[in-house]
Amino acid sequence: MNLSIIIPIRDEADSIQELLAEIKAVILPAEQSYEVIAIDDGSRDGSWEILQKLSVEYNFLKAVKFQHNCGKAAALSYGFGIAKGRYIATMDGDLQDNPAEIPEMLKMLENCDLVSGWKKKRHDPWHKTIPSKFFNLIVSIVCGQRLHDFNCGLKVYKAEVAKGIRLYGDFHRFIPLMASWNGYKIAEKVVEHRARRHGVSKYGVSRFVSGFLDLLTLMFLNKFAIKPLHFFGTLGLLMCLAASIVFGYFGIEWISTGELRVRPLLVLAGFAFVSGIQFISLGLLGEMLNSKLHATSHPAIANIETTGK
Repeated sequence: MNLSIIIPIRDEADSIQELLAEIKAVILPAEQSYEVIAIDDGSRDGSWEILQKLSVEYNFLKAVKFQHNCGKAAALSYGFGIAKGRYIATMDGDLQDNPAEIPEMLKMLENCDLVSGWKKKRHDPWHKTIPSKFFNLIVSIVCGQRLHDFNCGLKVYKAEVAKGIRLYGDFHRFIPLMASWNGYKIAEKVVEHRARRHGVSKYGVSRFVSGFLDLLTLMFLNKFAIKPLHFFGTLGLLMCLAASIVFGYFGIEWISTGELRVRPLLVLAGFAFVSGIQFISLGLLGEMLNSKLHATSHPAIANIETTGK
């Protein structure tokens, strides 16, 4: 099979039939074999019943139902796992993504490994577009991967890229970033963004707060998941060093005056020293867990090529 299209769906009953008709119209002439994997992420509006009926009408449709809302990352991760295509496309189920963009994005995979959509002209209210632009700018500056639209759901991948990414929580918005860290080449394409015609958006302003927290988590895991002692140990050593300097100062004063005055700074230094030892111990425990979990494998190794005998 050449192409798998994964569509997470939550309460999009009014959009599903039209979306599948569009996909059939624009994908069928370009691809000899393809599948659409629609994942109902705990819908309560009859989306699943519609998907069941349409799976009879469209032989390329495979519908999956989650019994409760697990999140977009979980839906994409499951879809990546069962996809059979050499290439994988993802898009939202609200008709705001245009499937006619997919064939051109597939052509771009000749020179890269992942193509991410850029909704340059958005048809969303200002309270969504302005925070989104700010979020994309901060992520690009902090992580060094310049993209205009990390949140765009329309993306096309080589299958090995998608299947090699571990998704959970809300990490789906950082897929291009994780792929880049794994050594894959990322490209961006301006895509059409259409105004929502049915239903309501599932995202609010609060998602940008959680987005920044997820970014901190992802950066920490990327840099220190294999070497936790490098983070906790460094922090602990700095605290112990600062406490030792204070102890030395009070020790010299004690020797010279014969009197030890207990002041808040001395108490703070004692607290810092104990905390520093605890941080170092925490880092060592993390290293012990890593030695057990990764005794036979290294999760940071990806995108391996071999040649010759």
